[in-house]
Amino acid sequence: MKAIAYYTCLPISDPDALQDIELPEPVAGPRDLLVDVKAISVNPVDTKVRQNVCPEDGAAKVLGWDVAGVVRAVGSETSLFKPGDKVYYAGSIARAGGNSQLHVVDERIVGHMPRSLGFAEAAALPLTAITAWELLFERLQVREGKTDEGQSLLIVGAAGGVGSILTQLASQLTALTVIGTASRPQTRNWVSELGADLVIDHSQPLSDELKRAGHPQVTHVASLTQTDQHFAQLVEALVPQGKLALIDDPKALDITQLKRKSLSLHWEFMYTRSLFETADMLEQHKLLNRVAELIDAGILKTTVGEHFGTINAANLRRAHALLESGTSKGKIVLEGF
Repeated sequence: MKAIAYYTCLPISDPDALQDIELPEPVAGPRDLLVDVKAISVNPVDTKVRQNVCPEDGAAKVLGWDVAGVVRAVGSETSLFKPGDKVYYAGSIARAGGNSQLHVVDERIVGHMPRSLGFAEAAALPLTAITAWELLFERLQVREGKTDEGQSLLIVGAAGGVGSILTQLASQLTALTVIGTASRPQTRNWVSELGADLVIDHSQPLSDELKRAGHPQVTHVASLTQTDQHFAQLVEALVPQGKLALIDDPKALDITQLKRKSLSLHWEFMYTRSLFETADMLEQHKLLNRVAELIDAGILKTTVGEHFGTINAANLRRAHALLESGTSKGKIVLEGF
């Protein structure tokens, strides 16, 4: 089967950073689905793994943790899907990625694809939807519903992949006042279209921007990028006993700054359930099915930013380069081999 992989950690400008290769077809295990991959999307985790996880013994490493496709075969212990079902999922970082014609995945982290979307539009959703949902409802413990509790959410990096779906979830499913950050006119407009009540500029001091917007303090923060750069400002912006959640990888944080206000810190990593095969692993299956229902009901929309064409090494290198530039909007998708 066709696949895109790398053999050594190289800058994305190097033609060998990602290569078109042939691999044997995978075989589904007892709890697995064998999926015909129809579309994929690209996430910052792809670039981080490519830069920092160098394969051993000359092995090829396949990336890609967002897939939409069709079930070709099911394992002996599966019960949730059948051949022919359209599915979407993010997969497990502990297994081969989905940048290949066929892919195996544990059914407990797979959802039925939204009926109203094509494969490319569906592929934009799984990883970011799981991350945003877990961050909002499980880590920050925001309650779903429109009962106004006077709470507010600052989303740092609201125009990115996770931010694009988190902005929608918070504005559509909760009573939070949603404040998104974006630094360019194009991305500011995008965040407003997704439902943010206010948009501020994260290239300026956030505390000053919040004061200008009439919201000097917030009850919750979702820091999706450059947390170390904004940390002191986020601590200042949070109300006493507020909650801060992050998804990025700051080199260091002085968490003693949280003590005076009794602030809580939450880290969201959507691979935790699949990596450790937790007892509640099935929650990601349920979550993706719920997101599909919300998409089909018109409550949420796909977060495709750009379609980069066919799934091949050249187009994936372009996608990685755009993500590494820090100027992408929404999700980058690729479709078909």
